[in-house]
Amino acid sequence: MTDIHPTAVIARGAEISDDAVIGPYCVIGEHVRIGPAARLHAHVVISGRVEIGARCELFPFAAVGGRSQDLKCRGGESPISIGEGTVLREYVTINGATDESGATIVGARCLLMAGAHVAHDCRVGNEVVMANSSALAGHVVVEDQAILGGLCGVHQFTRLGRLCIIGACSKVTKDVPPFMMADGHPLRIVGINRVGLQRHGVPAETRQRLKQAFRLLYREGLSRRRALERIEAEIPRTPEIEHLITFCQASQRGVV
Repeated sequence: MTDIHPTAVIARGAEISDDAVIGPYCVIGEHVRIGPAARLHAHVVISGRVEIGARCELFPFAAVGGRSQDLKCRGGESPISIGEGTVLREYVTINGATDESGATIVGARCLLMAGAHVAHDCRVGNEVVMANSSALAGHVVVEDQAILGGLCGVHQFTRLGRLCIIGACSKVTKDVPPFMMADGHPLRIVGINRVGLQRHGVPAETRQRLKQAFRLLYREGLSRRRALERIEAEIPRTPEIEHLITFCQASQRGVV
């Protein structure tokens, strides 16, 4: 049977898997679905149309499903989904979309450390790490395996590319290309995310090609368009190089 502490408040319509664990003083709304082997520690609040994936773990005072803080929000409930194996540490907050046609999504096997915030209409990929008190404004896209340092602030409609890493206390107002390392005030790209690429099994030859691409984008004094043209012409294609090119070409806010 589901392990539900007697002090938890569970709305009648909530769907909770048989092997989930619900700790003391949790509050769970009527449209919430909690997957197999999920664990909620004490004082977790989940409201709205929220789906918590299998084996997720939510620590005390995490709040998922709160109404969007966008001033345009006029009520209503939009879906929020949390992928399997994701961990939300203490005081993490995740808000629903501004209107019912949108959604807020956090992928699988992510780690959101204490105090992290995901605002309305965000799309967070798989295996993303958000360190303590980092915050995403509305409509931010974070691709798989990105890492945000503590106290990062990310502007609305910004994109963070796959396997990028951003230093602590950074203010992110433009897109951060995939596979890159960003830091400083103002934010700048300081190199490729060499350690992250190694940890995720990206071959040495591909890492060297990404380093060549970094030099063309950031060390040759070229415009973005010209740098991408040279990358396409001079660097043999791999899926990572292809992704870097298409990511930069699709930027609407500009690239760091």
